[in-house]
Amino acid sequence: MPITIGVVGPEDLVHRVIAVGTEMGGAIMTGLAYRHEEEAAEVVASAPEDVDAFLFTGVVPYTTAAAVVTRPSMYVPYDGATLLRALVELLRLGHDVTRISVDTLRRAEVLETLTEAKLPTDQVQVLPYRAGLTSEDIVEFHRTARDRHDTRVAITCLGSAYHVLEPLMHTVRLAPSRFSIRSTIQALILTAVGQQVGDAQVALGLIELPGPDDTLAADVVTLGGSLAPLPGGRHLMVTTRGLLEQATEQFTRLPLLDRLAARHPTVHVGFGIGRTAAEAESLAKRALGRAEAIGASVGVVAMADDVDIVIEPADGDEPPAERGAESLPLLARRVGLNAQTLTRLRELVTDRPDGLTAHDVAEHLVVQQRTARRVLKRLERAGIATPIGSQQQGRTGRPPTVYRVNL
Repeated sequence: MPITIGVVGPEDLVHRVIAVGTEMGGAIMTGLAYRHEEEAAEVVASAPEDVDAFLFTGVVPYTTAAAVVTRPSMYVPYDGATLLRALVELLRLGHDVTRISVDTLRRAEVLETLTEAKLPTDQVQVLPYRAGLTSEDIVEFHRTARDRHDTRVAITCLGSAYHVLEPLMHTVRLAPSRFSIRSTIQALILTAVGQQVGDAQVALGLIELPGPDDTLAADVVTLGGSLAPLPGGRHLMVTTRGLLEQATEQFTRLPLLDRLAARHPTVHVGFGIGRTAAEAESLAKRALGRAEAIGASVGVVAMADDVDIVIEPADGDEPPAERGAESLPLLARRVGLNAQTLTRLRELVTDRPDGLTAHDVAEHLVVQQRTARRVLKRLERAGIATPIGSQQQGRTGRPPTVYRVNL
């Protein structure tokens, strides 16, 4: 079954990307257009569940929506070939291309393109893209270039900036080349399919304890699985490879094993990962047998091709993780945010233990305030953020809500 790619960007570029993707085949292309780049996060957050991956028409919407993207995503790059095509068209129309201002592209790329075309570069102004750069910043850059450096042509990658600049000076809006679109779609398809195949693999776990354990079911929640008792003091756990891989930090540690080892003299855990339940069960039995042969408290993850990963409990000096605590990757999946966003939020929580507002989050993540409010609402729905009051401080209008965030 082909994957579904949601194309995020201004309507005209969305249509262009969809047309190229439809010609290629291999994926279902669906449009997620916005009127302004600031709407990118909202468009992504409200995307249908059947969208498997996001393709952004440029780096600006990609960066703007980064805080809410939880599925594979890429953006179509604007390269030197795109700029060269625009320069050729400007020369054909008789424009002076020695005095231009260019935004979003890297300075080295712009200068190299001009040099290869044997054009002077000393009067060229470049504003590379950086996180937090707004449409207003880009418009001001081109205006300043016109007023201070006598720039004749503005070349922009941003649709909103183009509409403001067009009445003021000759402006060209770059569009990604067909080659860039095709290569990015191909890469995104491979990434999305690879994640689907890996995440969907069945993971069965066999847990062997010397006696009953009333808190085992709660511990299993950290692995995103379900639990069933088996005869002989064993327990069967069912999950997927994607959840297990995230909860074990790429199979490097097993918090479940740490907690069980703190309560029992012997603990053996064996996970099998396979394409079918039967294959996963066979591998889980192999993993449990090897765990029993290695030591008193050991976990083993067994995969196809005789790959076994041995995981031992954390050192005794390291306190066991709090029962029920989730790793950031697993928490990110449950909340609907990416792990990088939660890592940065954790830094902010450390700096502001008395509470956060949407303004604090927006400044720290370099996103719009409405995006920050959506982030806090997601955390609130997950039970991680709790409203504890409002911030007055002589403000006019509705006072911002203060949240206590537990990360």
